[in-house]
Amino acid sequence: MNPRGFDEEPDDEDFVSQVPMAAVEAGTGRIDASTQVRYGDIKKKSLTRFQENDVLFAKITPCMENGKIAKAQGLVGGRALGSTEFHVLRSRGVVLPEYLMHYLLQCSVRIIAEQHMSGAVGQRRVPRPYLESLEIPVPPLAEQFRIVTEIEQQISRIEAGETILAVGLTKVDEFRKAVICSVIPDSLPSHWKSLTVGEAGSVDLGRQRHPSWHMGPEMRPYLRVANVFEDYIDTSDVKEMDFSGTNGKYHLKVGDVLLNEGQSPHLLGRPAIYRGDPEGAAFQNTLIRFRPNSDITSEWALLVFRRHMHTGRFMKESRITTNIAHLSAARLKAIEFPFPPIDEQEEIVKQVRQQLENADRMQVELESVAQGSTRLRASLLHAAFTGALVPQDPADEPASVMLDRLRAAHGAKAPRKRAARKPRPTPPGQEELPS
Repeated sequence: MNPRGFDEEPDDEDFVSQVPMAAVEAGTGRIDASTQVRYGDIKKKSLTRFQENDVLFAKITPCMENGKIAKAQGLVGGRALGSTEFHVLRSRGVVLPEYLMHYLLQCSVRIIAEQHMSGAVGQRRVPRPYLESLEIPVPPLAEQFRIVTEIEQQISRIEAGETILAVGLTKVDEFRKAVICSVIPDSLPSHWKSLTVGEAGSVDLGRQRHPSWHMGPEMRPYLRVANVFEDYIDTSDVKEMDFSGTNGKYHLKVGDVLLNEGQSPHLLGRPAIYRGDPEGAAFQNTLIRFRPNSDITSEWALLVFRRHMHTGRFMKESRITTNIAHLSAARLKAIEFPFPPIDEQEEIVKQVRQQLENADRMQVELESVAQGSTRLRASLLHAAFTGALVPQDPADEPASVMLDRLRAAHGAKAPRKRAARKPRPTPPGQEELPS
């Protein structure tokens, strides 16, 4: 556990890998050791030393729970310096590193490890004594080889299926966007009208937040960017503000369409219809309200705005500040708003809804299969470490015999349990945030 250094100390001019927490994938055992640095440039920094075939175990939340566990491989010069939030396990020869890695990747192991974490919220860690005392089943070395080989073959098949599922989900999303973007033809039919958004309805910004309005005689729930998603409103976190003296200017009516005024560029203008939940709601100035004229349905307006978002039309009218795109009410008013007669609006909306519902059903089915692959991984590892994955061979040398021989050869004693100790503070300027 946590060996203090390398088997062979590199020279200052040697290159080694640098492995931050972000270089270890969650749940897969993969590690990116491609970043290399001159050893003399970083050897005095407070970083964790490890070498080829060591097993890394992220000890801090949420990295541990996410399964940032890997066998160190492909290291430059066979050595690396990495995050201080890794526990390092180095095999003495009785257990294969790959076997140990897969054992630790089990959800059941990490759930129990989480229960033993200590420290403040957001900085909780798995203590060394817990991991050091963790008992693992150790079959003969030859059987470990068979288990690891079978695990990796089966995981390759699972990952191939997951890749197909991911492609399927991408196709569903592409289909959904294609349906929305086809709502308005390139050449408008002669009986359609072409107005601007400002001519098709009223456009208003919501009320700006202010400390003096946190309390007052007319407290109302209000919606903000965090509540408005594409085609739905999330009411799980709705705040309140005083709207007294505003004469209903910021009150919402059922059928109002809300659009995000500021957002990531590709999500600018993300729209949803207010359908009365929460009741009596108002809206903040991070949102723009569109209230359609009587000859335009809210559902048609929603489709037009979804199309403008997905085709990048809103982006053409935006201004960028600190990586956030903004769409002013004035610019929104000037954007084109084509629409057919109201009966045709309703028919187009009906057909689009049917296609989108088909896409939603397909997505649910694919996501259900994806969840099944997660359960399949868990079942695979459970079978591996309960002796049910590969056959046993009586001719294999028992692990206990190998361990006794190893202890005799090196004069080693059984590992002594260590008491928990307080972590040493990280020197200023050398802190690393977990990823």
